[in-house]
Amino acid sequence: MRHVQGRARRAGVALAAVLTWAGLLAGAAGCTGGDGDSRSGLDRMLGKPPAPEDVIRVTPQDNAKGVRPGAGLRVRVPDGRLESVKVVRSQDAQEAEVPGKVAADGLSWRPDDDRLGLAARYTVDVVALDGDGNRSARHTTFTTYVPEERFIGYVTPENRATVGTGMIVSLEFNREIENRAAVERAVRVTAEPAVDVRPHWFGDTRLDFRPERYWAPGTRVTVALGLRDVEGAPGVYGLQQKSFSFTVGRSQVSLVDAAKHTMEVRRDGDLLATVPITAGAPKNTTYNGRMVVTEMLELTRMNGATVGFRKANGKGEYDIPDVPHAMRLTSSGTFLHGNYWADAEAFGKVNLSHGCVGLRDVKGGGSDTPAGWFFDRSLVGDVVEVVHSKDKQVAPDNGLGGWNLTWQEWLAGGAVK
Repeated sequence: MRHVQGRARRAGVALAAVLTWAGLLAGAAGCTGGDGDSRSGLDRMLGKPPAPEDVIRVTPQDNAKGVRPGAGLRVRVPDGRLESVKVVRSQDAQEAEVPGKVAADGLSWRPDDDRLGLAARYTVDVVALDGDGNRSARHTTFTTYVPEERFIGYVTPENRATVGTGMIVSLEFNREIENRAAVERAVRVTAEPAVDVRPHWFGDTRLDFRPERYWAPGTRVTVALGLRDVEGAPGVYGLQQKSFSFTVGRSQVSLVDAAKHTMEVRRDGDLLATVPITAGAPKNTTYNGRMVVTEMLELTRMNGATVGFRKANGKGEYDIPDVPHAMRLTSSGTFLHGNYWADAEAFGKVNLSHGCVGLRDVKGGGSDTPAGWFFDRSLVGDVVEVVHSKDKQVAPDNGLGGWNLTWQEWLAGGAVK
């Protein structure tokens, strides 16, 4: 009987030992305590150093692909502290270190800009100490979403151009923009000397910028496009990340009086000359209002069919292959140009064009004619204002016609209030 009891006691001791080790192993494999040390209790008891991924947590996870721009990038440790964090973005065959800051408690790091770049590869290198003073290092990589659709903005004027005081900065987008405020915030137009420059939308594809009044001569204007990875419409992201500048030259504003058949040319406020002109005939009058020279052509072809002036057979009412000294005033086809085919006596006396403003010229264009004289003294960005024509005012989005809006009307067209 005593022999049986002894065997029972020995079996109980053995069972208790088994249960004790089972409990330790269960604790090692089970509860991690949230952000606490995820190592097993057995590893801690044996002094085994923790794995780097247990000490240093990186989001997005290692080797993640197609990460969306708003996913965020974070580095953290449950205890201890971060010693160094280096993040490098490879995009468009260029590498750049991503700036960021470690929190005051040393437990986390985040980038200065939370938004991830698209079509980019990120490399994250971290060194940290855990709560026991052990140093760990971790290297991870991930790649971001590559969008199928992109948008760009075609900008007026050109980089390094010297322009007239009436120039308006205009962006024409190749896609319709739904998130106007986001795109508007990504474009900065600044001037030196400083002046308030504001945006105005014309429809879903055009964004213009201008000051309240014409630019002061000598102003340097910088346009910064931060459109890269900006979501202009669902799934459509911007592509451009660049800056360019242009300089405002002297002031020249010309006043065309369609009733008097004259054009007064003023330079820096002083009258340079009064030039005889011919404006639009009674059936094809010239727009009233302020227009800006957007293009200057020594010679160009003008075909009436391209702007709606067609004969019964469908051909243009006119087709002139060599119009000299042509300066575009509207996108709809209004030009100020040399005219060699009209009678010289018409200039200053009668309006006979199809809506353009004509100055006397010779075939091929002459430098000593009124048209040649004016062309040689003009810049893209100069203002030509037409008055006393029996037509409506030019639309503000027809060419760079935004000066025909009051400042309050202009401000009302911005997306960011």
